[in-house]
Amino acid sequence: MDKTELGAFLRSRRDRLRPEDIGVPAGPRRRTTGLRREEVAVLAHISTEYYVRLEQGRAPKPSGEVLAGIADALRLTEAEADHMHLLAGTLPTRLSQHRRDVRRSILSLLDRLPQIAAFVMSAAFEVLAWNDLAAALLEDAMGPTPNGRNLARRTFLGSPPPDASRYGLADTRQFHHFVVMELRSALARYPSDPLITGLINELREGSAEFVRLWERHDVQATPMLTKTFRHSVVGDITVDCDSLKLVDRDQHLVLYTAVPGSSDAEALALLNVLGKERISLTGRD
Repeated sequence: MDKTELGAFLRSRRDRLRPEDIGVPAGPRRRTTGLRREEVAVLAHISTEYYVRLEQGRAPKPSGEVLAGIADALRLTEAEADHMHLLAGTLPTRLSQHRRDVRRSILSLLDRLPQIAAFVMSAAFEVLAWNDLAAALLEDAMGPTPNGRNLARRTFLGSPPPDASRYGLADTRQFHHFVVMELRSALARYPSDPLITGLINELREGSAEFVRLWERHDVQATPMLTKTFRHSVVGDITVDCDSLKLVDRDQHLVLYTAVPGSSDAEALALLNVLGKERISLTGRD
């Protein structure tokens, strides 16, 4: 049970609700912007004292029934409720460390998708495997750099500082939010994984933007269904983005495709040719 994170998460969700959300008039003398602790306790059918201790990180481990009541009181989404249970230690974690080895069948699949930019990403946003088109589309994101092949690190700690063209993405703000929410969920699943905790500490120390988003305590990431890449050779390319969960290893197979016959599809086809030429001249990294 991570009492500190649980308390911070509960406070952040309580602050986001308004009295009118639960049918309570705000009143002119109300100082609290969100709900009061006693209001949440009443809605959750628990004592105010116990709820206060939960937010302060001083309460014993809550039961599943208590957490269910709090989830209803705070109007939590399914993802937020799952995150709260993980923090409270009432859901099993998978492993002490996240998996970084990619199944052989997935590696083979990447090479059988020549018209699709595809790569495998770990729970810590490390690119573990990719095909030629993905390397050509994301340009230097697959190459050996001081920040490695970690998309979270490259996004927030890249040099020059992150902007609208960080490793080609034109919609960086949405990606920033997505990265932070996914890393928070990963930390709840692997609280003792040194790679994940070290990455988050590094990002907190090196990026004010990461800290700002981290302190929002959001956990339900909105899927990015399309992305626009600003490529140095072929210009802007808008692609459909599909992320398939590889449940057994807590990894994602990310697929970028374009509408057949579109200018974006033509640009991807050109990149595919250029990528193969680069590989034949330099070899795979």
